[in-house]
Amino acid sequence: MKTNYIDIISRETRFAPWQVKNTLHLLGDGATLPFISRYRKEATGSLDEVGIAAVRDLFRKLEDIDNRRETILHSIEEQGLLTSELKKKIEEASSLTGLEDLYLPYKPKKRTRASMAREKGLEPLAHKLMKQDRISVADTAETFLSDEVKSIEEALQGARDIIAEWVNENQHARNAMRKHFSGGAFIHAKIVRGKDQEGIKYRDYYDYSEPLHRCPSHRILAVLRGEEEGFLKVGIEPDEEKALAALKAIFVKGSGESSEQVAIAIKDSYKRLLLPSIENEYRALAKEKADNEAIRVFAENLRQLLLAPPLGQQRVLAIDPGYRTGCKVVCLDSQGGLLHNETIYPHPPQHETAIAMKKINSLVNSYKIDAIAIGNGTASRETEHVVRKIRFERDVKVFVVSEAGASVYSASKIARDEFPQYDVTVRGAVSIGRRLMDPLAELVKIDPRAIGVGQYQHDVDAVKLKNSLDQVVESSVNMVGVEVNTASHHLLTYVSGLGPKLAKNIVDYRAEHGPFSSREDLKKVPRMGLKAFEQSAGFLRVRNGSNLLDNSAVHPESYPVVDKMAADLNTSVDQLLKDEKLRNQIDCNKYITDSIGLPTLNDIMAELSKPGRDPRTSVKVFEFAPDIFKIDDVKPGMILPGIITNITNFGAFVDIGVKQDGLVHISQMAERYISNPADVVRLHQHVKVKVLEVDVERKRIQLTLKGV
Repeated sequence: MKTNYIDIISRETRFAPWQVKNTLHLLGDGATLPFISRYRKEATGSLDEVGIAAVRDLFRKLEDIDNRRETILHSIEEQGLLTSELKKKIEEASSLTGLEDLYLPYKPKKRTRASMAREKGLEPLAHKLMKQDRISVADTAETFLSDEVKSIEEALQGARDIIAEWVNENQHARNAMRKHFSGGAFIHAKIVRGKDQEGIKYRDYYDYSEPLHRCPSHRILAVLRGEEEGFLKVGIEPDEEKALAALKAIFVKGSGESSEQVAIAIKDSYKRLLLPSIENEYRALAKEKADNEAIRVFAENLRQLLLAPPLGQQRVLAIDPGYRTGCKVVCLDSQGGLLHNETIYPHPPQHETAIAMKKINSLVNSYKIDAIAIGNGTASRETEHVVRKIRFERDVKVFVVSEAGASVYSASKIARDEFPQYDVTVRGAVSIGRRLMDPLAELVKIDPRAIGVGQYQHDVDAVKLKNSLDQVVESSVNMVGVEVNTASHHLLTYVSGLGPKLAKNIVDYRAEHGPFSSREDLKKVPRMGLKAFEQSAGFLRVRNGSNLLDNSAVHPESYPVVDKMAADLNTSVDQLLKDEKLRNQIDCNKYITDSIGLPTLNDIMAELSKPGRDPRTSVKVFEFAPDIFKIDDVKPGMILPGIITNITNFGAFVDIGVKQDGLVHISQMAERYISNPADVVRLHQHVKVKVLEVDVERKRIQLTLKGV
């Protein structure tokens, strides 16, 4: 590792150099983000996963810059053009942009207008013009006429082409243009001629212009999507007069004939070379910024969805609603195992409502059902209405559950492997029931991009999105912890230090040898080395095992500390877990060592007071307004209960019990100014909203949280 990396990362992140150094050492040693943030707080100064990821990403960025630096130095050296001054500049460049600017004059090019002019011997003429001495331009150009250069104008044009390339490759000129783009560039969009009707969804951008630095991420992604689909023409540019004035200030030295030629070349360079080049650069920067913001929103929504309150291990009857094809009904045991499935037809065209109600009641009694989960797709409200009319003999809670991604899961290899003998409708219903019992365990089986809690997820960088969402899933899984004796292969995959192969080995070992009785037994799993055990053990739970600490977040490496605490109080670890008065007698300062400090000891004490507790809250029953089923039922002024289904930069979408979610625009979220909707609402939050406007034709509902 280069020593200046630590200093640079420290300045960028404002973390102490020792924090950066230790974090990079742990990452280099194969430690995961969840492990470092939870079990190596002393080494990092209690950096959280976000801070650790920032250190990691900056390190990778610096490595990329250095790798590119080496490539550029090698390329210029091979050309025999690497001077000591140029080498020094390249070695001191701190960004990829700076490196590319330095490399631009030496970068292998296709034939250009400038290269063709050089082939005709016109570069000396370009040099004479650039000196801007008081010369006769025509007389000077005439001396360059030849069989290849037939006229004075052709000679001057070739010289101007060479000057234009010099201007484009000049680092000062490019930085001057960047200043104008940064402070004064506008993003413009216009409708492509003849596409007015076909591109109606982009109507807001038919004649659109806005300062680029003020344009929010969702608008940038919207206009770029419109361009990609062929409906919009999009451009980014600063004020042309100011940009040209800045370039002339760099290159034009007088007012003679040669200065006029340089000015003409500058204008040509700006329009033909500089503007497209810097526009592409800023378009890429704007896209990257918009991508990052969209990914951030998606990641935060996904985190909230994965950490949604679970019902827990209860018996569930799940319904995947439908009209013509009926409602698929499944009964699940408390572990999510499929006990029974059939189809009922309470809705048109069959109208077998009474039969359906009787059947559901019978299944609830037969399988001792504790809760009913109804998918929120087609016919959801009508199905819920039917179910709520049933008078059950036992206490049964009814929940409406998001179906997002259920169809993707039901057609996947994972679902086929789980239920090879059942079709997609049964698998989909099972998924609905299981995601009520434990959203995290079920949703990890689905590609996060298919869950639909983001904005413009199909327009952003796919690799960056996947990496970010995978990190959220890993973080969420490890935050909650995983019961090793019941977890699926897919859930175990996301546990720190495991991955697909080890996860499969754990499941196979469990199937062959029975449930694990302790964390120590995990070491018997094939390919479970000491490193993998160290990284994963603290996040794996063994319920009712031989050691009560195995069902806690206390890492096995810290068991001796807990044993010593118990021994010092002349008691057992079991009694220490049960007796708060005993725990209150512990002075953590007595147990500080070179490897364990107060942060870890405080975590241990917190865990001893609630071993195995799920950090997620409890699920709550929600009911929509009883007389609202379709958009025609919704009227301005109504105050309705709703559930937040998606959060974006411009507001939040709310399910009020009709097919179309309503939008609470960011300006309607609070009486005060807010810049981030996530500061006010969270995913799946139960809210009361007031209807502002209903556009039946466009299927849009405008809502407000103000004054409700």
